[in-house]
Amino acid sequence: MNPLVSKILVDVARKRLQKKQPKAVNVSNRDLVPLVRRLQIELSHTISEYIFIVIGVFSAGFGLKGFLLPNNFIDGGVTGISLLLENITSLKLGVLLVIINIPFIILASKTISLKFALRSAGAITCLAFVVHSVNYPIITEDKLLTSVFGGFFLGLGIGMSMRGRSVIDGTEVLAIFLSRKLSVTVGDVLLIINIIIFSFGAYILSIETALYAILTYLSAAKTVDFVVDGVEEYVGVTIISSKHDAISSMLTKNLGRACTIYAGKGGYGKQGIQADRDIIYTVVTRLELPKLKTEIDKIDTKAFLVMGVVKDIKGGMIKRKPFKD
Repeated sequence: MNPLVSKILVDVARKRLQKKQPKAVNVSNRDLVPLVRRLQIELSHTISEYIFIVIGVFSAGFGLKGFLLPNNFIDGGVTGISLLLENITSLKLGVLLVIINIPFIILASKTISLKFALRSAGAITCLAFVVHSVNYPIITEDKLLTSVFGGFFLGLGIGMSMRGRSVIDGTEVLAIFLSRKLSVTVGDVLLIINIIIFSFGAYILSIETALYAILTYLSAAKTVDFVVDGVEEYVGVTIISSKHDAISSMLTKNLGRACTIYAGKGGYGKQGIQADRDIIYTVVTRLELPKLKTEIDKIDTKAFLVMGVVKDIKGGMIKRKPFKD
């Protein structure tokens, strides 16, 4: 790692340690090694997440300006609402994207986390800037290609942004919120929202445009599914680590997530069956998975994780209690 970055991390680690332990005046570098290692992992994960967001913003901008905007097409969600309003008002698309997303960002700060809301606000602002300033080439005027590939690049942008723990379309936040309140799936909520948008599109523009918009939405939705396997899909995570006590404590105290602990033994090594160890099982959403991996890496980079899709859950606290961030 760059010596300057290492020095900054050591200084940050020292300040954090002294904040937690005010009496620790003389702190050696050896004492700071575990905390510096955690900061390095946190920094690397944060950088990768912001790279996902940047790729997502430029991909969505390409889908909009390279395909949808030149052909007067619309999509679902906030993007579709903004495209509709651009056709009937004098406001620019970039301005509309920011204004319409504001209520959803406020909702995200209250229902998910402030950090998630701030990231999403930054991603949406960057998308508005890209749409306003970057001159993408117009790829095609064919309506079918515009629907399919415009939706693909827009969906790719949404999916990559979600992998960076943010959203560039606020209706996903509303869908998550309503799914927790009304016991319906996120997909059902998004479908209802988009049916309303497409109905207005048919009235304001034309039925043909609305039909192509549905095709665009389906293309975008399938792309998002491919990139992140859904807006709030549940993932069961089995964690096997020699530092199981620290990991279970992190899950319950730091992240506010319940877990189930099984008694197990290690079965791999030169001497066969090894010491007893606890096997941890927890369920998180796809949006929360990057955060969980980051926190586990801070404790044990050699931890063995087994992740599998969980179709639905009943009981517990996961649907009503998001991660502490």
